[in-house]
Amino acid sequence: MAGFTLDDYYSDEILVLDTETTGLKGAPDDVVVDIGITKVSLSKGTVKELYSSIVGYDVDEWNDYRRNAWIFENTDLTLDMVAEAPPLVHVMDSVRRILKGKWVTSYNVAYDFDKFLYREPWSLKGTFYQCKDIMIAATEVCKFPSEYYGRQYRYPKLDAAYAKILDGRDPAGIAGDQKHRALSDAVMASYIMIEMWRNGEYNPGTGCRSRSDHR
Repeated sequence: MAGFTLDDYYSDEILVLDTETTGLKGAPDDVVVDIGITKVSLSKGTVKELYSSIVGYDVDEWNDYRRNAWIFENTDLTLDMVAEAPPLVHVMDSVRRILKGKWVTSYNVAYDFDKFLYREPWSLKGTFYQCKDIMIAATEVCKFPSEYYGRQYRYPKLDAAYAKILDGRDPAGIAGDQKHRALSDAVMASYIMIEMWRNGEYNPGTGCRSRSDHR
């Protein structure tokens, strides 16, 4: 169709992905240690837990920076769990198969995708359609004042956006305690996306990139 863009159409089925990592620098300094994916039907308002895996590495080869990562000090994820998890290459193959040709987003695309999944060793650019960042949409809904000059609103943390946008409801079942594990956070982000979509505050196609855009 002449003039067709991804802003004109989106699939009702969207995959929401979340990662937990050893730090905020991005690859190659940091690595993904936990990944979770949900499948969302916007029209039905349903969230299906599609995939979850800790990512395995030889942690004996890690430096102190990775071994002492925030994720190991503040969640139930441990170094031993990473050492015993499925190897990185196996997880990457599974994730690539799941995401291929799908519409995908996350709560902070610039982090999950640009700092990790679009970089080596994941190299997932061009394999799926990137939908609008849930966090970017939530920024305009939450309207939390920014402390930075030149920015009206700050990017809301996941738990703050969940509480604000879901207005006290808890469909993700976190009971007020964000787990900071990939699948649990992906479920929270999924329900935020559904609620914003119902309220006309989220259009998955707005600002998205096609597979060809990544090549």
